[in-house]
Amino acid sequence: MSLEASAMPAPADTRGRMPGDRAGTGLVVLAAASALLVLAGLMALAIGPVTIPAGRVVEIVFNALTGQGVPDRDAIIVLDLRLPRLILGAMVGAALGLSGATMQGLFRNPLADPGIVGVSSGAALAAVFSIVMLGGLMPALAPEVNRWTLPIATFVGGLATTALLYAIATRRGMTAVTTLMLAGIAVGALAAALTGYLVFRSNDLQLRTFTFWTLGSLAGATSAKIYAALPFVLAAGAAMPFLARGLNALALGESEAFQLGVNVQTIKRVATVASAALVGAAVSVAGVIGFIGLVVPHLVRLVAGPDHRLLLPASAIGGAALLIFADVFARIMVAPAELPIGILTATFGAPFFLWLLLRERPVGWD
Repeated sequence: MSLEASAMPAPADTRGRMPGDRAGTGLVVLAAASALLVLAGLMALAIGPVTIPAGRVVEIVFNALTGQGVPDRDAIIVLDLRLPRLILGAMVGAALGLSGATMQGLFRNPLADPGIVGVSSGAALAAVFSIVMLGGLMPALAPEVNRWTLPIATFVGGLATTALLYAIATRRGMTAVTTLMLAGIAVGALAAALTGYLVFRSNDLQLRTFTFWTLGSLAGATSAKIYAALPFVLAAGAAMPFLARGLNALALGESEAFQLGVNVQTIKRVATVASAALVGAAVSVAGVIGFIGLVVPHLVRLVAGPDHRLLLPASAIGGAALLIFADVFARIMVAPAELPIGILTATFGAPFFLWLLLRERPVGWD
C-alpha cells in the first residue's frame, strides 16, 4: 500500500460516523456512571454503625422530599448525619474528577493530576496557613466570616500553585510535561517544608485540624461546609462544558487549535482558574484526597474515548461515585473506627499510577 493510500481516512459508515467513533459508548458510560452514583448514594445512606435497609432509606428520602412522615431515629441518621456526608462526598469527588480531566486535556497528558503536579499540596498549604496564622490573627471574626476564610485561602493557594507550575513549564507557548512533573515535585516538597514549619507553630487544636487535611476525610460533614465550597464548585463546573471544544482542539496541538478558531490563551486561563477553584474547594472541606483526578478521567478515556464533551461530565459523575464508594469502604473496613479516606484512595491509586507510568513509557526505555 502506498503512503498516500495509508494516510487516507477510512470511509464513514451509512450513518455518517467514522470508524472508531465511540459517541454511543460514551453515552453508555454516562448512563453507567450515573447508575453507579445512585447505587453509591444508596449504600452511603444505608451502611454505617447502624445499618438501615435500602427500602427504608428510599422511604425516608421520599417522605423528606414530599414533606410527609414523622422523623424517627432512622430518619435522623439518614437526613442529619449521612445525607450531608453523601452530598459533600459527591461534590468533592466531582470536583476532583472534573479537575483531573481538565488538566489532562490542558497538558495533553493522561498522567497530569492536581495532586501529582503539586496543586493539591499548594492548596493544602494555604488551608493550613489559614488555620494556623489567620486563625490566630483574627480570632474575633464572626463565624459567618470564618466559614469563608478557608475556601478562599485554598482557592488562592491552588490558583497560585497552578499559575507557578504553568509558568515554569511553558516556554514560547509550549508546555513541557516533563518539566511540569518535576516542577510539581519541587513545589510539593517546598509546600511540605512550609507546612512543617506551620505545624511547629501550631497548638494542639490546630494540629488536630491539620491532621484532618493531611489524611483527607469526609467526617464532620455539615451544611456549612457544603455551602462554603458549593459556590466555587458550581462556578468552576459551569465553565467546564464551554471548555470541551477548546480542549478537543488542543489535543491536536496549540497551532492546530488556533487555526481552528480556538482562542488558546483564553482556554488555558479559564481551564487553569477553574481547575484551581475545584481543587481548592475540595481541599478546603475534605483535605488532600489523591488519585481521584488521575484514575477516573483515564478510565473514562479508555472506554469512551477522548472527546471532552463526554469526558468532562463522565469524569465528574465517576469521581463522585468513586469517592462515595471509597467513603463507604473507609467506614466499614476498620469498624467501629473509621479509616481516613485519603489513605484508601492512595492505597489503590498509587499502583494504578505506576501502571499508567509503565504503560505510557517511551519506546526507548525497552
